Amino acid sequence: MPKLKTNSGAKKRFTLTGSGKIKRKHAFKSHILTKKTTKQKRALTHPALVSGVDTSSVKKLLCMK
Repeated sequence: MPKLKTNSGAKKRFTLTGSGKIKRKHAFKSHILTKKTTKQKRALTHPALVSGVDTSSVKKLLCMK
């Protein structure tokens, strides 16, 4: 059986924490920031965890069990 390739888009977007959870960045922080409030932009800066429902599909993209 050949080796599986990791999805290169997922590789750039997700990182693993020490406890095995998957970290992600928030959307809506890249451009058109002038109309967003400072509070909103500051909240989007902090990393978030991938929800439990989506964890299995992200793990498949990262070639994890």
